[in-house]
Amino acid sequence: MTRTTETSKALRVHELKESWEFKQTDLDNWMPVKTVPTNVHLDLIANNVIPDPFLGFNELKCEWVGDKSWTYRTRLPEIDSTREGQIHELVLDGLDTFATVKVNGEVILESDNMFIPYRIDITKILKDGKDNTLEIDFRSALVEGRKIKDAHPEHKWVGFNADMARLATRKAQYHWGWDWGPVLMTCGPWRAVRLETSYARISDMRVDYDLSKSLDDVVVHVSVSTERSSEADVRISVRSESDLIFEKTVPVDSKGIAKADFHISQPKLWYPHGYGEQSMYTFEAVLVLKHSDIQTCSKRIGFRRGELVQEPDEIGKTFFFRINGIDVFCGGSCWIPADSFTPRITKARYQSWLQTMVDGYQVMIRIWGGGIWEEDVFYDTCDELGILVWQDFMFGCGNYPAAIKEFRESVETECIAQVKRIRHHPSIVIYAGNNEDYQVQEQCSLTYDYADKDPESWLKTDFPARYLYEKMLPEVVASNSPHVPYHPGSPWGDGLISSNPTVGDMHQWNVWHGTQEKYQIYDTLGGRFNSEFGLEAHAHIDTIKYYVTDPAELYVQSHMIDFHNKADGHERRIATYLVENFRITDPSLEAYIHLTQLSQSDALMYGYRGWRQQWGHAVSPSASSPYAKTRHCGGALVWQLNDCWPVTSWSIIDYFQRKKPAYYAMRRVLAPIAVAVKRAHHDWSVVHARPAKTSSYECWVSSNSTKEMTATKVELRYISIATGKEIKPALVRRKVKITANGTTNIFDGEINNEKEEPHVLAARIWIDGEDGVASRDIDWPQPLKYLNMDERGVRVVFDDGKITVTSDKPTKGLVFEEREGVLVNDSAIDIAPGDEQFITVKGLKPGDAPLKWRYYGQ
Repeated sequence: MTRTTETSKALRVHELKESWEFKQTDLDNWMPVKTVPTNVHLDLIANNVIPDPFLGFNELKCEWVGDKSWTYRTRLPEIDSTREGQIHELVLDGLDTFATVKVNGEVILESDNMFIPYRIDITKILKDGKDNTLEIDFRSALVEGRKIKDAHPEHKWVGFNADMARLATRKAQYHWGWDWGPVLMTCGPWRAVRLETSYARISDMRVDYDLSKSLDDVVVHVSVSTERSSEADVRISVRSESDLIFEKTVPVDSKGIAKADFHISQPKLWYPHGYGEQSMYTFEAVLVLKHSDIQTCSKRIGFRRGELVQEPDEIGKTFFFRINGIDVFCGGSCWIPADSFTPRITKARYQSWLQTMVDGYQVMIRIWGGGIWEEDVFYDTCDELGILVWQDFMFGCGNYPAAIKEFRESVETECIAQVKRIRHHPSIVIYAGNNEDYQVQEQCSLTYDYADKDPESWLKTDFPARYLYEKMLPEVVASNSPHVPYHPGSPWGDGLISSNPTVGDMHQWNVWHGTQEKYQIYDTLGGRFNSEFGLEAHAHIDTIKYYVTDPAELYVQSHMIDFHNKADGHERRIATYLVENFRITDPSLEAYIHLTQLSQSDALMYGYRGWRQQWGHAVSPSASSPYAKTRHCGGALVWQLNDCWPVTSWSIIDYFQRKKPAYYAMRRVLAPIAVAVKRAHHDWSVVHARPAKTSSYECWVSSNSTKEMTATKVELRYISIATGKEIKPALVRRKVKITANGTTNIFDGEINNEKEEPHVLAARIWIDGEDGVASRDIDWPQPLKYLNMDERGVRVVFDDGKITVTSDKPTKGLVFEEREGVLVNDSAIDIAPGDEQFITVKGLKPGDAPLKWRYYGQ
């Protein structure tokens, strides 16, 4: 069965979704396929051939699938006698990965790139009637990649993660296994397959525009490319909501192109969320032939001026984004595919993931280069929600064989097709050439002379991939999406070493990886834009219970739980950060999970809080310095937002979209107005746990408001951890002017650790015109393991959609249960005596048990 759409009398689209079957190529064991798009693992699971690889040790039982070749086939819809000028085309949006496509036994395509969409004229191959078959053989990417690797011993096949044969294949690199993902070597028709019948068609619609610096006028250039359309016209129209802004019918020229230029005065602009509306215009092109509408093509486009600001300053060179003249601190996350089997990620699931970012005040998401060019719905949703997209090209952690001509040509075809597909999205504000490939160059001592500007010579070195990142890809972007800036890699900065903190973006992995620094000093470890950093934490207990198929394995150091953590040395690294920071008194799995999550939560808080301070912090003591208001840090993107399977990883939300405490810690630090307080770090390890005699501290407010605001009151209290009493008078400032889009220093001082008992610094802020406390922060003496956290006197009251929380003593990390269908607007909170906190809860029905909760030391 196929689904047929008649977009006009002259265009028919048959979606080939149902009535497929598949088999292992060398066997005669045809099995049904539920739907296409799909991949072989989903179909084998549905036919009970393999178990769910996400459970227990089942990944090992499924490895054999990637060693085999698999064949898919279907019968094409009934074909009427082909009329003069009519064309039948097979459209394949994505084949994973080494595929031979046959129609009626005749080979029409050999593909080796899962990211290239194909459109093939099969008119002469089809027979009238029902007897037309489509068959696709998928060879093992594992086998084919190793063949290519072995055939090119002259290339240095080096990188991080998985089998280096992956570098030879244009397949999602994470399928080969990563330090957070399983080895599941998929194949199959992973994107839509269609049969289209037409006389003429629109092949592309491109919209370029020039938005004036004053933002009050935009000149628009529309170019519609057509095929087989002589004597045709194109009717081009633009609407803002239901209002028709522009309409014109233009002829198709001899090259098959129809163009129209116009301008809009006072256009409605597209802004990231929190800075303005996400206004969009609908552009429509209708191909008209002999007074009949042949085909309609439409795109939703938002006008915005996006700039990557890289200007010299006294540190080096800035790196931040300016949208419509507004400097935007880009707090957000890195994104990996949300499933090992991407065809089952629904539209609703995509929307739910991205809405969670908006709810958490995250403004940017980075599509990581080892995953996939994301689905249209991903970018559409980012447009609608106002999320900025950092788009990597699909290269990750390796030395790719760009000296191989066929590889280079395949990459160019892929990247042109994908940039054309996504270029109209206002959410996309940067393309980056790769993920960490320049770090591979450094660590493997590959040749890189930035002063050498001869691209052909780069292909002759042992780092030929430079040709892709510094010649091919910037040319692809310049030709096809010139309004979006291009950056050669992530991290990268002017050809300097990738860890240089003065220029470009940085991946800061000396917390967790590398030198395993204390996370309390995260803010001192950053650069101009911190596009990766993170710390691991366990998933929620319900997620762990899902994949642990043997109840006897539900303990802290179990084999099955360790199997669902792919990070090298994770046992030592998790243990290091726990032992350094927390008192471990409860041996239960739930308590251990809580500590790993608090460790991650605190780590990310220290990073985001300090880097956001640097966004608006004066770095020069001289008020007359031209750099007095420099943007020291332009943003921070945690590794990572999500997971592709149930696992212990760096994610802040696990596979089942259960939020870890770190999500809420980030939300508080990235809030539109965020008060912050911290004491200077005292490295207890270096001084052999000798206490510092004194500790300085500072309190400030970060704001992303474009207007100056007034705080009716900012308060800093000093509260005993042992008694819950204030050990000295609070500091209070009233009617404080809060700097627009920057940092406002409020208090600073010194703690006498010899005379003052251990205490927290508890800060709160009230904003003029707003009810209640706008933001709060609590700074604790470090490490927490030295503190006596006996009974805290915590009270949690649930009442009709509201949770009220109080405590008699300072309380650390009160976390609520993450229950399916139930949402809280805050969790992982610290509580100070005399500061009643109110949390909204949605989804709890009358008669439901209250959410469970736990705090540190409980």
